[in-house]
Amino acid sequence: MTYFDKDTTLLEIADKYPETIPVFTSNGFGHMEDKAKREQFAKSVTLGMSLMLKQMDYDLFARFLVEAIESKDNETDLTLTANTKVADKEALNIVGLLPCPVRLPLLEEFNNFIKGYTLSGNVEINHELKAASMGLDWVENNIKGVDDAADLPDLFISAGFDMFFDEEMIGKFKKQDVFEDTTNFSRFNDSFKDIALKDPKKHYSMIGVVPAVFLINTKELGDHPVPQSWEDVLDPFYEKRISLPVGDFDLFNGILLNIHKKYGDEGVERLGKNLLESLHPSQMVKSDRKKQDRPIVTIMPYFFTKMAKEGGIMKAVWPSDGAIISPIFMLSKKEKQEKLQPVIDFFSGVEVAKVLSHNGLFPSINPEIDNHIPEENKFMWLGWDYIYEHDISALISHCENVFKSALS
Repeated sequence: MTYFDKDTTLLEIADKYPETIPVFTSNGFGHMEDKAKREQFAKSVTLGMSLMLKQMDYDLFARFLVEAIESKDNETDLTLTANTKVADKEALNIVGLLPCPVRLPLLEEFNNFIKGYTLSGNVEINHELKAASMGLDWVENNIKGVDDAADLPDLFISAGFDMFFDEEMIGKFKKQDVFEDTTNFSRFNDSFKDIALKDPKKHYSMIGVVPAVFLINTKELGDHPVPQSWEDVLDPFYEKRISLPVGDFDLFNGILLNIHKKYGDEGVERLGKNLLESLHPSQMVKSDRKKQDRPIVTIMPYFFTKMAKEGGIMKAVWPSDGAIISPIFMLSKKEKQEKLQPVIDFFSGVEVAKVLSHNGLFPSINPEIDNHIPEENKFMWLGWDYIYEHDISALISHCENVFKSALS
C-alpha cells in the first residue's frame, strides 16, 4: 500500500498518520511537534522537497515513516503497549533505551515475542523501552535510590558507558554479582574479529554497537588532504571546524573515553578546541547548507551518513584506525535467569540482529548476521581490561571537564 509520495505535504502526512510525528521530530523536523507550527509551515512543503533541502535520503526516511504507520495499523499502539503494567509480582520488568531509528521495529518484534511467551504459560512481562533521545535520566529514574537488587528491573538495555559503570548506580550491583551474561555465543560476529567484545567477567552482555565515523564537507576542505584517522581530526588545522554529537551522550562519551585512552588530556583538549558546534546527526548531514561557520568534519553515527545525498559534496569516511563504538549493552539478573532466558535469547537473536544491523546500520554481534561492513573497516573499542582498571564514571566526568575547559 502507498501511504504517501514525494509530492505529499508534511502536513498531509502528519494529519493522516499522526504516529509519524515522532519520526519527523527525532530526525531534525522539530517544528512538526507543534500543531500551530505544523499548520503554518508544513502545509506547503512536500516530503520530497524537504528531504532534498536537508539532503536526506528519501527512500531511507520514507521507510521510517512507513514503519511507524504500519506499526499503528498492526492494531498495536507500541507506545501504549510499552507502558502497560501488570500488577503480578512475578512479572518480569524490562527497561531500556533503544536507538531511535530502530525503536519501532524492535518494539513490534518484542510485542510479538511477548504474545508467544505469555501464551506458552510463562510469566507476564512489563516493559518500558523508550527512545534513546529521551536521555539516560529516564532510565536512572528506575534505579535512583534503589539499594536492594530485588527492587531493580530484571533486564536493562541501553547504549553507552554512562549508567552501567557508575558506582552510584548500576556499578554497585555489578559488584554484588547481581548480573550475568547468559547469551552464550561461542564467538561474536566476524565484523569484530580483531577486538574482544565479550566481557571476561561475564557481567555485561552486548547485542550490537553504534559506530562513529566522519562526514567530510569536501568543498570546505578544499585542497587539504581528506582526514583519515582520529589523529587527523585532532590537527589544529580543524580548529573550530568540527561538529560533534555532544547531545548524544552515549556516543559522545564513548568518543571522549577512546580519545583520552589514546591521546590523553591533550587529545581531549584538542578535540574541544576543534569543536565548532554540536548538532543532531540529521542536522549534521545538511551542515553544508549553513550560510556561515560550516564544519569541515562532522563526527556522527554511521547510520546517519546514509542520509547524505549520493554524489554530493558530503563524503563519508570510515576512520582508518577504527570507528569508535558505543556498545549496546544488556544487563540481566542472575537470579531471574530461568524466566529471563527466552527474553535474553530474543534480544541476542537473529531477528533483533537483523533490525539492528539492516534497519539501523548498528552492527550486531550475532555471528549469523552479515553486517555488510567491508572487511577493511575496523572498530576502535575501549577494551575490558581498560574498563575494569578505571573508574569509568569518574573518567567520563574528567574528560567532560577537560573538553569544556577547551571551549573557552
